[in-house]
Amino acid sequence: MPSCVLAYSGGLDTSVILGWLMDEGYDVHAVYVDLGQPCEDRQEILDKAKNLGAASARIVDVQEELCRDFAFPAVQWQARYEDVYLLGTSLARPIISKACLEVAREVGADAYAHGATGKGNDQCRFQLAAEALNPDVHLIAPWRIKRFRDLFPGRSEMIAYCEKKNIPVKASAAKPYSSDENCLHISYEAGQLEDLAVNGVRVIDFGMTVAPEEAPDKCESLTLEFEAGIPVRLDGKALSAHKMIMALNDIGGRNGVGRIDMVENRFVGMKSRGVYESPGMTVLYTAHRLVEQLTADRDLVHLRDRLAPEVAEMIYYGFWYCAKMDALLAFIREAQRHVTGSVTLELYKGNISVAKRSSPVSLYDAGIASMEGGGSYNQDDAEGFLRIQGLPLRVQGRVTPRE
Repeated sequence: MPSCVLAYSGGLDTSVILGWLMDEGYDVHAVYVDLGQPCEDRQEILDKAKNLGAASARIVDVQEELCRDFAFPAVQWQARYEDVYLLGTSLARPIISKACLEVAREVGADAYAHGATGKGNDQCRFQLAAEALNPDVHLIAPWRIKRFRDLFPGRSEMIAYCEKKNIPVKASAAKPYSSDENCLHISYEAGQLEDLAVNGVRVIDFGMTVAPEEAPDKCESLTLEFEAGIPVRLDGKALSAHKMIMALNDIGGRNGVGRIDMVENRFVGMKSRGVYESPGMTVLYTAHRLVEQLTADRDLVHLRDRLAPEVAEMIYYGFWYCAKMDALLAFIREAQRHVTGSVTLELYKGNISVAKRSSPVSLYDAGIASMEGGGSYNQDDAEGFLRIQGLPLRVQGRVTPRE
């Protein structure tokens, strides 16, 4: 009998897919990849998979790896998709494929299955990562298979299937949107959010952040220390990558930091509306940029900033495991070698401001920069500098004068 590994959440869709895969003749190994998503009882999820008939069920905890090896490089890149989105879901998908394929290799599974739809970005991220890691992978995406869609054209058919198979599902009214959570963020889409006349932040019951107007009426300060572009200490305390993100989620969240509402361009071509909250990552991006302003060479930062939108696009599309990304990750490690220092931020009702910053390798020289006299900068030198810079302009102005 063929076998497959299923990226399993325990929700309605993947529970139905687990049953359908068994109907198709597969032994199914259910893998719950722990990204920090909320669960009432994770053991209950494993038991549910086993009770459904899964050949095996396990949890694979990748939270530290997600923060250390995926989120922190994105921060170093200052990678924002379409200048806004901090890529919380996009960063998580390749590590899900990696974890599932590791289990597939261990159990000798023939295929890898996921529950992403044929309209979204996640199918791209799952598949591109899987094919890069195992070029011979047999990938099963039930929502792209017509006979599956014919069986389950809607939610009511899925619930009826669960009742027939004695698959427990929670009987509750459908939310006016769908959500996806990990330790980096929560995303909200679909349902009422597809109506652009609906105020997204008023519809959603946010899980990580309070509304800015409900945040405390006083500033909260925090101090972050970076080494080579990586956050290593919060208020003097050394923290692992995951603990750093979780602590900043708490601080940013209670101060209303990190909410966005955007209409984005999906990889598959359509525009979609998404609402996101990323309190910890928003704080990190801000703090990192402030330390970088002190320590990074101008031309190097400008090059990074020109490349950053392309890196964000690659992450969003699902091209994490590819030669170009390997080279870009090597570049950013080198580019960030001297981004070391400390920054104190003040958070207030959704806003972040800088209180102070310092670095042992700061390139900021107050004597040179001062508008007062002194320092090693000789203003006479600017005369020749500007004459050379203006040479082509003077030539052009004589040959092709402007009206």
